[in-house]
Amino acid sequence: MKIVFATNNKHKLHEIRKITAGKIEILSLSDIHCREEIPETGTTLEENALLKAQFIKDTFGFDCFADDTGLEVDALDGVPGVYSSRYAGEACDPQDNMDKLLHELQGKRDRKARFRTVIALLLNGEKRLFEGEIKGRIIEEKRGTAGFGYDPVFLPDGYNKTFAELGDDEKNKISHRAIATRKLVEFLLSN
Repeated sequence: MKIVFATNNKHKLHEIRKITAGKIEILSLSDIHCREEIPETGTTLEENALLKAQFIKDTFGFDCFADDTGLEVDALDGVPGVYSSRYAGEACDPQDNMDKLLHELQGKRDRKARFRTVIALLLNGEKRLFEGEIKGRIIEEKRGTAGFGYDPVFLPDGYNKTFAELGDDEKNKISHRAIATRKLVEFLLSN
């Protein structure tokens, strides 16, 4: 089976391809010659995932899936959430986002957080959503070099290593994206 993953994020594409290896062939946007910037104007992860998938379906005609992921921090009322990738501003990078998050959490004792991924699938004229979540906490300083985004500051519950210290193989077994992707793959392989 082949399906398009509507993302420009090379890290996400690599992660999904590792998780689905041998089961489903994942086509990238460059594989379908999509050079457009896909809009992410939703106010929820679900809305953004559906917007991205619908854009590819409407523009290129391919069945596809798209995801949106957010880091939700309890002490910040769920922020950065849907704005996780641009938390420190549109032109900022992951380091800026982590620095802002750590600054916002200075002096706060409650550092509980969760990563949430929502995958929207458009297949054979139907829409389906798959969600994955992992709980943890934000540590006080960055640790590790693997992964991407907020991985160096996110310590998943039950572990003494951050996502960035676990490495891809271990992270891909337990992550929010892995959980949502397993649900997606199970659905695709059962149809």
